[in-house]
Parts: sequence; C-alpha cells; structure tokens
Amino acid sequence: MRIRNANIYTEEHRFVRGDAAVENGRFVSCTGDPAGEEAVVDAKGMYLIPGLVDIHFHGCKGADMCDGTKEALDVITSYEASVGVTSVCPATMTIPKDELLEVMKNAGSYEYSGGSHLVGINMEGPFISPAKKGAQAAENIMHCDYEYFSQLQKAANGLIKLVDIAPEEPGAMEFIDRAKGEVVISLAHTASGYDTAREAIERGASHATHLYNAMPPLNHREPGVIGAVRDSEKCHPELICDGVHIHPSVIRATFAMFGADRMILISDSMRATGLEDGEYTLGGQPVTVRGNLATLHDGTIAGSATNLMDCMRFVVKTVGLPLETAVMCATENPAKEIGIFNEVGSISVGKRADFVLLDQELNIAAVYIDGKEFTC
Repeated sequence: MRIRNANIYTEEHRFVRGDAAVENGRFVSCTGDPAGEEAVVDAKGMYLIPGLVDIHFHGCKGADMCDGTKEALDVITSYEASVGVTSVCPATMTIPKDELLEVMKNAGSYEYSGGSHLVGINMEGPFISPAKKGAQAAENIMHCDYEYFSQLQKAANGLIKLVDIAPEEPGAMEFIDRAKGEVVISLAHTASGYDTAREAIERGASHATHLYNAMPPLNHREPGVIGAVRDSEKCHPELICDGVHIHPSVIRATFAMFGADRMILISDSMRATGLEDGEYTLGGQPVTVRGNLATLHDGTIAGSATNLMDCMRFVVKTVGLPLETAVMCATENPAKEIGIFNEVGSISVGKRADFVLLDQELNIAAVYIDGKEFTC
C-alpha cells in the first residue's frame, strides 16, 4: 500500500510532504516515492502521524481494565483504535489483592482482536498514600510488597510496564532498589516532600503519574514532588490535558519548565469515555459524569471522560502548543517510556504501520493498524 501526498510526521519532529509505503504491516518507505504498490491512498492535505500511545487510562465505552474480562478488553481496544490510539497500556486501580491478580491474569492471556495493541499495564495502586488516594479505595491501599508485585507480574506475563508508588510510605525505597531494573517506577498518589521524592528518583524512580494531581502543590518554599521531578532530567511527567485537571496556563508553564522532550500526554480516561453523561463506577466507587468532568460523590475528580486524541487536540487548539510538539508527547515519548519505541511511536522504516490520517482541523480521516484500515 502507498499513501501519497501526505504531510508525514518525521522523527525530526516536523512534517514533510511525501509518500509512505507499507508492506506486510510495516513501513518500507516514509518520504520517498515507491512504485508498483497495489493500493494507493491519496492523503493530499492530510497529516500522517503515528498512532497514539496511551500509557495511563482505565477504560472507555462502558468497560474498565479492572472488569477483568476479555470482553472488556475487546471494548477498550476497539474504542481506542477508533479514536486513533493504536497502542494501549491501561491502568489498574487499588482493588482487593485477589481481584487485582485476576485482572493481571486476564490481561496476560489476552490475544490481539484487531483493535489497538495491548502493549502493557500501568499498575496504579495499591502502593500509594492514604493521604493522597484521590479516587482510589482506601481500604485496599497497602505498603510496597515486592513479592506481591512479582506475583502480579508473573500472572500478567510480564505486561506490567509501570508501577506507581508513594515514596514516603514504609518499604517504598527498598521496593525501588529491587524493582527498578524490571519496571518503570512512578511517583504517584503521594504526600512526599522534595527531599524524599529526590531520593526516590536518585534510587531509580523515573516517572511521575498525572503531575499536579494527587500530590502536594508546587510551593516556592516547599517544591515537593513537582520540584524534585523538575530537577531530574531522567524523570518524565504525565499530564492529563482534558481541560479539567490542569489549567491551560499551567500546561504552558509546565512545558516551558520541563521541556517537551520529557512530557507525556495521557487521558486517564474512565469507563464513561465515549458515552453520555450519567452514573458510572471507577475502582468499585460510584462516579458522576457531566461533560468532561467525572467526580466521586464527595466531589473528588475521578479520572477523565476524554480520550487521548481529544487531549492532543486540546493542547494544540486551546493551550496553543505546536502540533509537532503535541504529536511527540502523545506518540514518541510514551512509547520510549515503556520501551516499545523500536516498534511504534514514529513513522519509520521497519516499524509497525500503525498511523492516523488527520485533516487540517485535526479530525480523524482514517486509522490504520498493522497497515490495515481500522473499521469498527
């Protein structure tokens, strides 16, 4: 297949007018003019970008990762593919230990069904702080337990790519020492101060879950987790850019403070995403959704109701970031973070032909996975 006349997003983070060719589900040419292809797609006036990579979301279209069923994962991967998210690393919640084990087994045995590729699991909880639990269930919070994590990782067939911890809690630093070579360790749902967070990073933590949310604010005398992450170039923060969690001014300031090459866009979407307003659940707790706002009954924000493609559009159209920057932060950066950039995250020869065609208004014209157009 040949895609002609597209504005192709390159690994140099710019758009170049040209053609791309796909054979056997992979790119064989990205800016040339290959001949002899059987199928031709005219993409004149369209952007050709890598399929998006969401490394932190819980569910969509009525399904949740923690439902623990093949049917739920089928719904998730199908919906995410329909909105241009071609690689997914859904997040678990702080649920009972035995239930979490079954969720991991379900994901570890999941077989590709034609939608987005399930490329990992984000283990958000139970190793968090009760003081910053957010929408997590307090009764299921526990201290870091390496043996339990190893049991979960075995059940998941090695799919756990990130594990979230509160570094100030007992056993957290020792957990970092043991797990840092096996999984990306993220600072999350934490009441930590600057010094503790900095120590965690120096010992091996390299990620920050939904920066600003479920952690102390940045204060000029107490910089906290945010300051510690800022001061370490090897630590990469996530941002939920749904128009609810973080003000556009703060998004702009964060990109200026950290640099775009460190930033990762996530959706943190829950099961109401793609559905109408109403009553839903997250981690077993009731959630009310009105527009983009999802809250527990006590008013706590409970994830988002926005997919990653909409978050990417938001940072371009409302926040004012360049499209080139937004694409990098929703494709290349998350792919690198969980170690799959050799396969996806850029339009490059040899990589999987997962890509999206967007019109000039950033509406989806087509989604391709393994070189085949996705249709629901």
